[in-house]
Amino acid sequence: MRVVLVMLLWAHGAFALGLDAPLPAAADEARARALFTTIRCVICAGESIADSPAQVAADMRRNVREQIAGGKSDAQITGELVSHYGDSILMRPPLDSSTGLLWFGPGLILLSGTWFARRIFKAGRV
Repeated sequence: MRVVLVMLLWAHGAFALGLDAPLPAAADEARARALFTTIRCVICAGESIADSPAQVAADMRRNVREQIAGGKSDAQITGELVSHYGDSILMRPPLDSSTGLLWFGPGLILLSGTWFARRIFKAGRV
């Protein structure tokens, strides 16, 4: 009897953790799912909350759904997240002075590496 009770409690807990209840209105749920892809998980590197299996991502999805049900706009929801976590919470942070290196850094590194490699190869030929 104890084994059955323990198994039922375990199954209930596992089900509760995996439950991600959608919004009743299909348009609101579509809006929520679109927002999920634009918000970065705070734990998983480079993953949106739509793709993350982390519990914190599930909590963030639930929070977004609650805010949509509460009548908030997408801009209000992302604005609150940015004010709490910073621009790094967005999968595509805005282009401004604080994120310029994030946008142009990889290209600058590639260009400087190419320039450096050409100098080394030219120096070797002479």
